Amino acid sequence: MKQVILGTAGHIDHGKTSLIRALTGIDTDRLKEEKLRGITIELGFAHMDLPGGERLGIVDVPGHEKFVKHMVAGATGIDLVALVIAADEGVMPQTREHMEICELLRVKKGLVVLTKTDLVEDRDWLDMVREDIVEFLKGTFLDGSEIIAVSAATGEGIEELKTSLARLFAQVESKSSDGPFRLPVDRVFTMRGFGTVITGTSISGRLKVGDSVVVYPEGLKSKVRGIQVHGKDVEEVLPGQRTAVNLQGMERALIERGNVLASAGSLHPSPMVDVDLDLLKSAPRPLKHRAKIRFHTGTAEHLATLVLLDREELKPGEKTFAQVRLDQPSAVLRGDRFVLRSYSPVQTIGGGSILNPIPRKHKGQAKREAAKALEKLSEATDAEIILWHLHDAGWAGLDEAELRIRVNLPLKFFDKTLQQFMSSGKVVIYDKDNRRLIDPGVLAEIKAGVLALLADYHGRFPLKAGMPKEEIPALLAMPIEPRLYNFVLRHLAEEEKIGLEMEWVRLATHKVALTKDEEAIREKIEKTFRDAGLQPPFFRDIEAALPGSAKQRQEVLQWMLAKGVLVKTKEEIYFHAAPMAELQNRLTDWLKQHGEITTPQFKEMTGASRKYTIPLIEYFDAQKVTIRIGEVRKLRGG
Repeated sequence: MKQVILGTAGHIDHGKTSLIRALTGIDTDRLKEEKLRGITIELGFAHMDLPGGERLGIVDVPGHEKFVKHMVAGATGIDLVALVIAADEGVMPQTREHMEICELLRVKKGLVVLTKTDLVEDRDWLDMVREDIVEFLKGTFLDGSEIIAVSAATGEGIEELKTSLARLFAQVESKSSDGPFRLPVDRVFTMRGFGTVITGTSISGRLKVGDSVVVYPEGLKSKVRGIQVHGKDVEEVLPGQRTAVNLQGMERALIERGNVLASAGSLHPSPMVDVDLDLLKSAPRPLKHRAKIRFHTGTAEHLATLVLLDREELKPGEKTFAQVRLDQPSAVLRGDRFVLRSYSPVQTIGGGSILNPIPRKHKGQAKREAAKALEKLSEATDAEIILWHLHDAGWAGLDEAELRIRVNLPLKFFDKTLQQFMSSGKVVIYDKDNRRLIDPGVLAEIKAGVLALLADYHGRFPLKAGMPKEEIPALLAMPIEPRLYNFVLRHLAEEEKIGLEMEWVRLATHKVALTKDEEAIREKIEKTFRDAGLQPPFFRDIEAALPGSAKQRQEVLQWMLAKGVLVKTKEEIYFHAAPMAELQNRLTDWLKQHGEITTPQFKEMTGASRKYTIPLIEYFDAQKVTIRIGEVRKLRGG
């Protein structure tokens, strides 16, 4: 069955609550103060059965200027509006402000109810009020809509109004239940024997008794203990229904109006949002960069700072892209509508829609580029929105779950489109376990960065076999997570652009070739260490006698170590590989024959002093040839 919500709007004391009572028999003023003062302070809720048998949910909002923020909360999720105007007063200030709010929230259908007709005997006055209303509605979504005169006191026009509401009900499109469940909380209270109950208008998805839910932005987890729609217990709630949800094990004090009850993992709280913004022509003054504002979305009100991205001020009637930085995190989705009210004096000045619910902070010169990017996002097709967010994520990439939240597209469409993009190479999945994705253009940028680093390194150290693998990430233009870095290296190796050798990375074209001078250095170093056997000199002691520059000598030394000509056992202690291999063979034979060897026995085997014996035996431990057990070494695995 189709679910439709009607909201009232209009100036204080124009008869909204009395009208609902006449339509439904329900008094929506439930607070003692409301009864005493005769005005609506909080949101009220009712329902009625239309002539065709359909059930219409109704939200009664306050008309007093002090409670407009409650009106904004009540307007969230409404499909139709009844703009209530008293026949004895006509269009008043809150009539205008409520109308502006409905337009900013993109309410599309409704009618005008001319109330208190029993108080007006002069038919000319009524005709004048009607003409004034028609003029007031020009250019709005209610332009040309019905104006129905009623009296809640006498019942005049009530049946005609019901018939008109039934016609409007039929024009409202059924809401899709695709996507996660979301319900902005407008009331929270405790019922004896039941615990915490929250109410609101469900705006998407389905919710069943027993489902796991989360209260955002706090991230409070709970389960649905029970659901009511229009005072009756139900097993499932659909989009567009006035709903009361009984939460299991949840403290009343932890929840407040403005929170959102939603499916687990469906929202991502953020302290800022990127928006497109319309400043009303009726705004009293330009809106300046970094102005303090009141930001209303769903049922939440936030104090916030407005960051204009491409200008210093926004004039009344103008539109722009902006970033709203909130006093507390908010949990919204792309496409959600919002209303801006000035900080002081408080009045409605503009509104718009959320473009990016989880943006990064835009600063300095990057603000203008952000405005251009948001313009592209605002004009993008649904498929292009997916690609936009992946490109915007840059080197950080996105996991599939967060991308789904950012784009807020129908799930079937999202899954199908994303699969097509991955198959065609427009999206790259670099971590299948965690479903992390990256834009192929960004991936190419990272690859180019790695190749440039390697080229520079080879230019500075031509005799080194390659660049240490662990040094590259720190030198790249931006931080990169380990799994993406390893993916990049694998891809470059598969493309035969780099070579991977243990802990070294080199360009595939990199070949080490000694110059004539470097070859002379190598020959002298090699002869010196080969002749020294197991009692080599310190390199610093022979370096001065070597030909070439100090830089060349060090590069040749490192080249010989990389090639395995020399073996490093300890800082500044190097051995030629030939005597080391011969020693390893003798050590292995000894251990196979005797089972173990002591340090003195090893020292006797080497014929070297203790300053070499200890580094040598520890080297064989590190190479997993031997293993130390107490005071002896044994053959590892023997």
